[in-house]
This record gives sequence, structure tokens and C-alpha cells, in this order.
Amino acid sequence: MRWLTATLVSVILALQWPLWFGKGSWFRVWQLDKQLQEQRAITQKLIARNAALDAEVRDLKQGSDAIEERARNELGMIRDGEVFFQLLDSSKRLPPRVTR
Repeated sequence: MRWLTATLVSVILALQWPLWFGKGSWFRVWQLDKQLQEQRAITQKLIARNAALDAEVRDLKQGSDAIEERARNELGMIRDGEVFFQLLDSSKRLPPRVTR
């Protein structure tokens, strides 16, 4: 009887081993599901980024306002006759001046 019990337990363990630890095991399925969720989150971020870039490209192609805004903000350009004023944040301390 003990021999039969030991044989049946061995057969059950042999059948269960691939299910828990094999190539298509539950643990592997869980890992792949976790990776899939991470990739979906990354994909959603990239879709949002692409939509923003697409809107910016359309705006640059259609109107001159976007081009003017970029020239002012990124290149520091001003129109003829304009005066540029830069307002400094009063909470930040300025570095000391060097006088000669």
C-alpha cells in the first residue's frame, strides 16, 4: 500500500511540475502579464506624447503664431521697435557684481 501511495504521489508531482515550474507555468504567465501591463503603460505615454507632437507640427505648418512664439521663447527674438524687459524673481538672490 505504501508503494502505491508513493507511486501516486510521484505521478501527481510529475504532472504538476510543468504546471508550476515549467516553460508555460503559472509563474511565467504572471511575469508575462506584468510585462504586458508595463508595456501598455509605456505605450499610452508614447501615444500621448505623439499626439502632442502631432498637434505642434500641425500648428507650425498652419499658423505663424506658433513660429513667432517659438522664436521669442527659444531664440530670444523680438520684433522691430519692441523693447525686451526681463523680470527677475525677487525671492532669488543675485550673484554679487564684480567692480573694477
